[in-house]
Amino acid sequence: MNRIFHARIALAHSLALLMLTVLALFGLWEKQALCFVPALILLVVLIERLIHTTYTLTTDGRLIIDRGRFSHTRTVDLRDIRSVQRCSSLRIGRCCLMTYVLLQLADGRHEALTPANEESFTRVLERHIAIFCAENEG
Repeated sequence: MNRIFHARIALAHSLALLMLTVLALFGLWEKQALCFVPALILLVVLIERLIHTTYTLTTDGRLIIDRGRFSHTRTVDLRDIRSVQRCSSLRIGRCCLMTYVLLQLADGRHEALTPANEESFTRVLERHIAIFCAENEG
């Protein structure tokens, strides 16, 4: 059975939404189309991306990263994942701006994911990796 995890809306995303909303309202109020139209387009893309981002673990050993209608769906084979880490960015004391799950892939690339429940996601992902790699070795 496929397992689907939804993305979390982090503080940085909320701040970006607020900033773009203020910029779009300012452009509308001042009748500045060059300010209003790009801000509105970016706002629509960001909202669509936040709402429709999902991470799907399939039974055939793949992780499907779908970041909405305006982005390409990325498929990662579980055998290509070298490490799974929970990371944070921009720490100020005990607080951090954003936490995420960092996947290190076999080809040297990295993939940053922001699932709603990071603990559950990493636990299930590591279990799927162990099961799938054990099946392929045996």
